[in-house]
Amino acid sequence: MSFIAVPQNCHFSYQNLPYGIFSPPGDKKPRPGVAIGEYILDLSIIKHLFDGPLLKNHQYVFEEPYLNCFMSLGKDCWQEARKTLQRILAADNPLLRDNSSLRSKAFILQENAIMHLPCKIGDYTDFYSSIEHATNIGIMFRGKDNALMPNWKYLPVAYHGRASSIVVSGTPIRRPNGQTRPVDNLPPEFGPCKLMDFELEMGFFIGTPSKLGEPINISKAQDHIFGMVLMNDWSARDIQRWEYVPLGPFLSKNLGTTISPWIVPMEALQPFICENVHQDPAPFPYLQHSDAYNFDIHLEVLLRPENSKETSVISRSNFKNMYWSMKQQLVHHTVTGCNMNVGDLLASGTISGKSPDSYGSMLELSWKGTKPITLLDGQIRKFLQDGDEVTLTGYCQGDGYRVGFGTCTGKLLPALQF
Repeated sequence: MSFIAVPQNCHFSYQNLPYGIFSPPGDKKPRPGVAIGEYILDLSIIKHLFDGPLLKNHQYVFEEPYLNCFMSLGKDCWQEARKTLQRILAADNPLLRDNSSLRSKAFILQENAIMHLPCKIGDYTDFYSSIEHATNIGIMFRGKDNALMPNWKYLPVAYHGRASSIVVSGTPIRRPNGQTRPVDNLPPEFGPCKLMDFELEMGFFIGTPSKLGEPINISKAQDHIFGMVLMNDWSARDIQRWEYVPLGPFLSKNLGTTISPWIVPMEALQPFICENVHQDPAPFPYLQHSDAYNFDIHLEVLLRPENSKETSVISRSNFKNMYWSMKQQLVHHTVTGCNMNVGDLLASGTISGKSPDSYGSMLELSWKGTKPITLLDGQIRKFLQDGDEVTLTGYCQGDGYRVGFGTCTGKLLPALQF
């Protein structure tokens, strides 16, 4: 459907067209781009082609080093931009296809580009919205009879994360030092985290802001959501166990959070909407929505040890497992009047399915270290070791095409010595 060839099973189809921020070879200046096939379309080069009634006076947004300015224009402008991109990339449109000079400047191979954070992230909130994950953790630490806390089915539980340590895919993550208490009846000790973990998550970016004191209505929530990314919420489990009472995660989570560089727009995900998970008891009216707003996104976690040629798939899950929807998360976040800003990032929490091979963390996959995982090269893992490279990937499968998120990768470095 496009004059740009898209390899089979490529995540970046004509039906996708995700946005990102990149630098081309020989030019360090970040600018917006759109992924298609193996290429990036440099929007700063073709900004003049966004000549529709809404964008013709805002072409400058396609030269900015972050997507925030474009996102702030609102849903109508996002839709016009997408229609423009689909039109100029269509196989039967000679505008860009037959202009060899413009094409040579506008298309850059992805493998030659440097990717950056797509947005300037002001605030970051991490939810806890997979019932399978919450139940698993509850069973481990409180037993089956008290697995879910009393509030869990009434509200989307969350904590405020640290936006400054969110990094783009490919950025190494260092094992943290901190306080832990390995033996319950002894004092804590200080040193490197021994129970380092990943968390399979997805996040969504706020495009349209809200005003302080004005909650977002559930019927309008989707108008504020620009698009989605993959996320690895790295977690130091032993640090977390000692610090989390009574205020929850702090140092165990702020060591680093990795996101994929491409934001898949919600319009590209519309064909993959699926029914919401049945909620019992029914949530309060402000959280109720009858329209489906869940998405069939296939997810995988891959682990490759340092100096190993083998990469093991250690988890296969799906975003449709989420109990609380993105609309409910956003609405609950603002019900007090908390305002959302352009570029705010809200995360799903760990995404686990019902089967053991679909769990979204090492804590669950190894069941707190009691069931070690055997990798393809024969190595054993209970938790992550130094040098391990963790990659998250995800896609929606269409009829002969994929709408994918690419990869979200990070390598674990050794702790600093004190």
